Amino acid sequence: MEEQKVSGEINRVAVTGAAGFIGSHTCEGLLDAGKTVIGIDNLSTGKRINLKGIGEHDRFSFFQADICQEDAMATILGDFQPDAVIHLAALVSVPIAEHNPDENYRINVLGTKLVAQAALKAAARRMVFASSAAVYGNSDQLPLSEEGPTNPINQYGMAKLEAETLLLSYEKSHDMTSTCLRFFNVYGPRQDPTSPYSGVISIFADLCASGRPVTVYGDGRQSRDFIYIKDITRGIITSATNTELPGGIYNLCTGQGKTLLELLDALKGIDPDVPEPIFEGEREGDIKHSLGNPSVARRILGFEATTNFAEGIRELQN
Repeated sequence: MEEQKVSGEINRVAVTGAAGFIGSHTCEGLLDAGKTVIGIDNLSTGKRINLKGIGEHDRFSFFQADICQEDAMATILGDFQPDAVIHLAALVSVPIAEHNPDENYRINVLGTKLVAQAALKAAARRMVFASSAAVYGNSDQLPLSEEGPTNPINQYGMAKLEAETLLLSYEKSHDMTSTCLRFFNVYGPRQDPTSPYSGVISIFADLCASGRPVTVYGDGRQSRDFIYIKDITRGIITSATNTELPGGIYNLCTGQGKTLLELLDALKGIDPDVPEPIFEGEREGDIKHSLGNPSVARRILGFEATTNFAEGIRELQN
């Protein structure tokens, strides 16, 4: 960890939420790209086992710390002096955010502010933030584009939108490029099947693999833009390490919507003995349809999701 900063290059990257689903894959990708990485996670939902493949890597260090602890964040980033910070740590559960809005705000807004302030003090030149398609709400203007209206219908989406505004204001007033990536529904290996709705593919796959019926909230015709983890991490890493790319807001999505019923059909294609689903009422705060427009990310970031949906499901089941 003695490597010094090289002007004009992004060599040293800090990742919050490093032991989580997306964070662990991101750390691996950064190391594969030759970067020196520190991972930060309070392990409230992240798991050390997610980092088992890189825990002993000579260019990786892990710190168990909470992003809401101002002194800890200032010390960790101040000592490391990152060229870029990837902020993935968050309260990701929509139901928990609805029932505990103060905690949602503390982690997803104030926590983001503290990370950004620590990044600025450490002279980081780029910051990438994990935002969400939840900022669009239940819009009928599909596919959802970055220039379109935002109207979040839940506490989680509202917090993500406020954090975006905060980071973009920092970019205007400080010498740090801020990139807000609006993730659509990410899936892939290491996604915790006990997580809430955002991990619907992982939940369904786990239940089907064990011969248990899945529970579908609503009629199953609600649709999502599912994007595979390897595509998401590629977009994150490119945004953090390519100094030619401008900051701003970008959808990371496929531009292809799949209903939950189509997801079940894909799982049945792998295992025909999957039991019939159980249908229950719609859940409060859930969005009916979500489909992203990937054209801005394609044009400016050069990003395009390349993993076929069926291929991604097979990877998850292996």
